[in-house]
Amino acid sequence: MKKLVLDELNRINVEEFKQAEKTPIIIVLDDIRSLHNIGAVFRTSDAFLIEKIYLCGITATPPNKEIHKTALGATDTVAWEYAKNVVEIVEKLKVENVDVYSVEQVENSIMLNDFSVSENVKYALVFGNEVKGVSQEVVNLSNGVIEIPQLGTKHSLNISVSAGIVIWDLFQKLQTLK
Repeated sequence: MKKLVLDELNRINVEEFKQAEKTPIIIVLDDIRSLHNIGAVFRTSDAFLIEKIYLCGITATPPNKEIHKTALGATDTVAWEYAKNVVEIVEKLKVENVDVYSVEQVENSIMLNDFSVSENVKYALVFGNEVKGVSQEVVNLSNGVIEIPQLGTKHSLNISVSAGIVIWDLFQKLQTLK
């Protein structure tokens, strides 16, 4: 097996990305402190043609050297918008008939492996602060809460790792509906 070089990967360019049909997933980042986490979520969102990212609260926005270091240009491809108030964004998305799911550990959460997607539904995934998680107010407004099963001794994952896991899982499930 020969390792592929960049030219052999047949990646689309920025303009092709912007014109491409997007995966019906929106990411909402609320009060994310780490610029590296923000950049990593942009890069993962680019990889899976995510429709949009909302950056809320204290979450930093591009252009930013530290975000760019991890995003590697994905801030130029993935649509994004800043909103000070995450509650207003969640309410707006729900009015637009987007199913909003917080990614958190709560009573009666849906384990990710048990979560089913539906055709013709757009999903928003809310990821919260590295320490405090998704606020109770946003959890209460959500259509539901998705939890990533964890079997070890730790009770949480890094937000960029969580985003990668959940985005990949929903992306795969949505692909099977096509």
